[in-house]
Amino acid sequence: MIDKPSPDPDTYLDINRHSWNNRVASHLASTFYDVDGFLKGESSLNEIELKLLGDLKGKSVLHLQCHFGQDTISLARMGAIATGVDFSDQAILAAAELSIKAGVATKFICCNVYDLPLQLDETFDVVFTSYGTISWLPDLDRWASVISDFLKPGGKFIIAEFHPVVWMFDDDFKTVKYHYHNVEPVSETENGTYADRNAAITLKSITWNHGISEVMNNLLKHGIEINSFNEMDYSPYNCFRHMVETEPGKFRIKHLANKIPMVYSIEATKKIQ
Repeated sequence: MIDKPSPDPDTYLDINRHSWNNRVASHLASTFYDVDGFLKGESSLNEIELKLLGDLKGKSVLHLQCHFGQDTISLARMGAIATGVDFSDQAILAAAELSIKAGVATKFICCNVYDLPLQLDETFDVVFTSYGTISWLPDLDRWASVISDFLKPGGKFIIAEFHPVVWMFDDDFKTVKYHYHNVEPVSETENGTYADRNAAITLKSITWNHGISEVMNNLLKHGIEINSFNEMDYSPYNCFRHMVETEPGKFRIKHLANKIPMVYSIEATKKIQ
């Protein structure tokens, strides 16, 4: 049994919220997020999650940790009734503005994932989260409980996420620096951001690495049955150091090639009682 950390909620939430608030302006201006292309109609969703999401016309979708809302708006463009949630007030303000500019009806809530039941009282056909989200959460038991609470019976949960093996490495992917399992908080300070390495910002963060079994077992504990699980040896984003595009839309760490898993996806369904 691995002992779980008990972080001070005010400390880690304040540090991480400040970090994400400070990223928003750089991310909006970055080629990584390509807001201009997005407003012209390009989707921000990738093939990995699109295959799992399927036809969303008329379905209600809750998008957890939505940043400034591109994926939420992309879901709405697919016909979903989409609600995005993020704890960064600056990101949610930007999301609301982006939604208006895109001419797409969406709902955004500024809230920490764990506190969402205090802010929202409805259930959804789909709960969705993706890429670099759960590492900001210390407790996946509470996370899975929130997902279960907001899913309709028979509703679908979709996650596409960076593989925990990726988070074991240092920034240069030269050495294994961190534990695979969630044994302690990881505190880091970086200059720039993944979307713009040259951005004039310094960001402190506190994160946790969650092994695959921790993710799956907490979902199962809360009545969410796993339908499919896949691992990919590439990232759909050029977001780490030393990446090369080996195929269109597929990026790998140059010196590691296809030797490590980089992304995984899960499709799951809430049990019908």
